[in-house]
Amino acid sequence: MAEETSEQVVEESKMPLLDHLIELRGRLMWSMASIIILFIAIFPFAEYVYQFLVQPLADIFADMGGQRRLIFTALHEAFFTYIKLSLITALFFAFPFISMQFWSFVAPGLYMHEKKALAPFLVATPVLFFMGAAMVYYIVMPWAYEFLLSFELQGGPGTLPIVSEPKVNEYLSLSINLIFAFGICFELPVVLTLLGRIGIISSKGMREKRKYAILISFIVAAVITPPDVISQVMLASVLICLYEISIFSVQLIEKGREEAQEDGDEDGDGDDDDGDEDEDGDDDDSAAETPA
Repeated sequence: MAEETSEQVVEESKMPLLDHLIELRGRLMWSMASIIILFIAIFPFAEYVYQFLVQPLADIFADMGGQRRLIFTALHEAFFTYIKLSLITALFFAFPFISMQFWSFVAPGLYMHEKKALAPFLVATPVLFFMGAAMVYYIVMPWAYEFLLSFELQGGPGTLPIVSEPKVNEYLSLSINLIFAFGICFELPVVLTLLGRIGIISSKGMREKRKYAILISFIVAAVITPPDVISQVMLASVLICLYEISIFSVQLIEKGREEAQEDGDEDGDGDDDDGDEDEDGDDDDSAAETPA
């Protein structure tokens, strides 16, 4: 009965293609407007956002001592760096609103069970991305930057010192790349669980392919992280742990699917038994009505 009601709601909410395109345009315009408004609001505070982002490096410089600094070699470099940072920050804060617009556009065309299946993924996606970004900022960046700065050379008689003076835009690019790399990798359970729900992968197959997943994890970590062993090993370890969590999540989905099928089979058997009883009852009645 509930499924019939859900189907009726979907049928009643059907619109022509042109109406869908008009609604899609409206959703996109609202999303773009939110990004622009946030960008305008954040740009005056871009300097403080950059100082927050550069704090891990500043702490390392403070421990090393001396007069340390970031530089820019082009007159427009700092200005465009703040613009880029403001836009990225605006996208980050606008993501919940954009997700809501996406859900408002897609939800009317989904059945109730499809809505229940998709909603947790929309909630888990920003949460896991934030967890990956937080891990980069508080754990990976301090260790990775300390390792990279260890190659400085103090110099002495007959040797020239090698001192790090990072550029403003290069530091932003490196930090943002790390944040996005870990944030996207943290979405692995969402992707694999969704594939498991629609039946493309299974927990058994994931366990059998575990050794390949470990190899791919180290390859991905070597490609998207800076050339230091610490960040590569940390990202590979995180990917392996997320893969194991994905196996457990897919296994739970399979278990729930099997229980639902068993309940359906039991209901079907009960209906058949009732049908047999009805048929027997009809035969008895017909026999009783037959004259001796």
